[in-house]
Amino acid sequence: MARKGFYYDQTSCIGCRACQVACCDKNDLQPTMVFRVVSSYEAGEYPTARGYHYSASCNHCETPACTSVCPVEALYVDEEDGTVQYDAEKCIGCQYCVRACPYEVPQYFEDDQKVRKCDACKLLRAKDEQPACVAICPMRALAFGDIEELRAAYPDAVDQIVVLPDAAQTGPSVAIRAKEIALRPDPQEYVL
Repeated sequence: MARKGFYYDQTSCIGCRACQVACCDKNDLQPTMVFRVVSSYEAGEYPTARGYHYSASCNHCETPACTSVCPVEALYVDEEDGTVQYDAEKCIGCQYCVRACPYEVPQYFEDDQKVRKCDACKLLRAKDEQPACVAICPMRALAFGDIEELRAAYPDAVDQIVVLPDAAQTGPSVAIRAKEIALRPDPQEYVL
């Protein structure tokens, strides 16, 4: 099985949040419940402080913490592409996955008492389209595909930057072309 994942070029991202909006629109989400979120950070000290953005969604991990705790297998790894999917019909709303995910990806929806998350736009991909976040990015800072091919195409990409939990926990299917500042300790998040 060829595991799919996201490439993110942090050096090209301008923090416009088009990916976040496209995801909300495609999934009919309220602005407070998002499957892809762009956060902004700064690191360093005046006069050399620098900012950067990070566009985060489900990392479709190799060993996802969310699937291992789901008592009804509502969250599972797709056998065809390795993405982490969910079955809303099976979900009992226990929120174990919400608490287990180190990336805080699964979202609990009070209205229907179910958990939902990024599915890498499985239905769009079935029609040979790109995930909504990838298709909309004006800077082409996002790509989706075979994670090993993406890593080979972008050999300078990493799967770990300072604002993320330890990648060894779950084996995230991400490749990040990181800004040097994103590798420095003690970043401060800020709101644009």
